[in-house]
Amino acid sequence: MKIISINAGSSSLKFSLFDMDDKKVIASGLFERIGIDASSYTIKYNDEKIKTETELATHTDAVKILLDKLVSLNIIKSLDEIDGVGHRLVHGKDKYKESCLITDEVINDLIAFKDFAPLHNPANVLGIQAFKEVLKDVPMVGVFDTAFHQTMDEEAYLYPVPYSWYREHSVRKYGFHGTSHRYIAKTISEKLGRDDLRIISCHVGSGGSITAIKDGKCVDTSMGFTPLAGIMMGTRSGDVDPSIITYIMEREGLNAKEVIDILNKKSGLLGLSEISSDMRDIISAMDSNDEQAEKARRAFLKYTRTTTNYIAQYYALLGGADVICFTAGLGENSEPFRKKVCENLACLGVKLDYDANKVMGEFKKISSDDSAIPVYVVPTDEELMIALDTLKLIS
Repeated sequence: MKIISINAGSSSLKFSLFDMDDKKVIASGLFERIGIDASSYTIKYNDEKIKTETELATHTDAVKILLDKLVSLNIIKSLDEIDGVGHRLVHGKDKYKESCLITDEVINDLIAFKDFAPLHNPANVLGIQAFKEVLKDVPMVGVFDTAFHQTMDEEAYLYPVPYSWYREHSVRKYGFHGTSHRYIAKTISEKLGRDDLRIISCHVGSGGSITAIKDGKCVDTSMGFTPLAGIMMGTRSGDVDPSIITYIMEREGLNAKEVIDILNKKSGLLGLSEISSDMRDIISAMDSNDEQAEKARRAFLKYTRTTTNYIAQYYALLGGADVICFTAGLGENSEPFRKKVCENLACLGVKLDYDANKVMGEFKKISSDDSAIPVYVVPTDEELMIALDTLKLIS
């Protein structure tokens, strides 16, 4: 059985084609700059990689080329081999608590919820409609980023604001990266042979969120009403005093939308360091002897502190922790980042195995045997999680 996992952006479409018999990726790729000049696509298969510039006016154009190439490159013999399509969907509010078959109702809800994810939900709909046009009879499944976090109780998801804001305008914490956190919980539980774990899952990349998980369910998570909340990130500020918004509006002559845009796109590592939003550049600059080193150092220390703070908070919330997991681009690949966060957690009895921490992108325990809390690197695989949910729902 073969399933395609799809992540559609406003001008992009990322895909992975899985053979579900062995859960392996047959082909993957990315269609970029859809509807923009200089559009192109990249497809990887059988240790080969092709990249071609071509006109991609719409997402449907991208889907047609994708499916044509899967056949013409002999990746599959015919489109009849595709049994299902799984779509990453960003926001399902509190209506969608798990993945579901995509119906007209689901599509209409995605459109209705667009104000909660204006950059993502409309793009997700474009991806769905493109595949519906080309693969008319193939079932499709929606896998929501927000779904995993819907097990939070009121105490976790309500904000201390007028309750009417929640009742009338749906203002509450939703959480994101749910598919990744769910994959981490599933994987570490299988590896350790336990379903009753208290897990602190740290999905840290250009965007980042920390999630407290107990018995496989989300108890709390750092992102909130939008992905802007929580830890400091590559270009996002994370938690800040909301009064800063009106203060800067008055001082800089900006409107609220412009300030929020700065908090989303010009803050975080980029804003504090004035160097880069990429932690690799920050760490490299820290090792230099010029004036950039201090800028990089302050950004690095703030980033690791905000991460530490949420881990410590969730340690208290869970009444301890059975395991801490690092995942995503930074969590999986940055030895200095993990080292500093673990050193910050020494008061909780966390002890790092410095040799084991020299790891990138593979499952590994990086804490010492006498660490009070085991610490693991657990590579995430959101595309596989989407494919697994799709397989379950179409079977």
